[in-house]
Amino acid sequence: MLFKPTYKSFLDFPGWGKMPLFIKEIITNYGLKKILEIGSGANPTINVKTVKELSLDYTTSDIEGGELSKADDIYKKVILDLSSEQIDLTDKYDLIFSRMVGEHISDGEVFHKNIYKMLNPDGLSVHCFSTLYALPFLLNRFMPENFSDILLGKFAPRDEDKHGKFKAYYSWSRGPSRKMIKRFKDIGYEIVEYSGYFGHNYYEKIFVINKLEQLKTNFLVRHPFPQFTSYSVIVLRKK
Repeated sequence: MLFKPTYKSFLDFPGWGKMPLFIKEIITNYGLKKILEIGSGANPTINVKTVKELSLDYTTSDIEGGELSKADDIYKKVILDLSSEQIDLTDKYDLIFSRMVGEHISDGEVFHKNIYKMLNPDGLSVHCFSTLYALPFLLNRFMPENFSDILLGKFAPRDEDKHGKFKAYYSWSRGPSRKMIKRFKDIGYEIVEYSGYFGHNYYEKIFVINKLEQLKTNFLVRHPFPQFTSYSVIVLRKK
């Protein structure tokens, strides 16, 4: 099947509230059973009821054990840093996915190669993440961290217990450019979906700027440049 990138407004991005349904549909459509969620800690995307309903073997992971200890015991729990080259890759999964984690990975190449090794044949790697070249994420990447914390708190306040502010590297966190497509194919993945989403709501408290941002978003959806996406979704299959 010939792959073609798609482009939409950030309003259609599934990485937030739509994520549980998005992942559940992937699990049921492909008949996946053994699942690893990256960086989910105490708050896995798929809830206990759905894990039981679908009889899933579901593992939640984090780079530290503190949050994992809070997760329900129906989930397997593992301390895991997939951006490290020194990890145990013996466990295999049908689906490995992440939700707004990709931008915090320090080495995207190592991360995606490790996932490839941990997938069963025909297994899927699915990720929703923010991408570098939207202005708020450029500032997040290159501003001093304490200043970006202040801006984030002003324009996008969040529940720090569930969605804390973590250092952002944006390694391999890009829209579906030819360069990025080639990178994933060179690892050995088949690209099932690679979608870019334009725009964001960081300016919603500033009417004029927000209006201009929405006009820009509408233009880019019609005339897409992958370098200007704000968010992206990628679905990869291990051949």
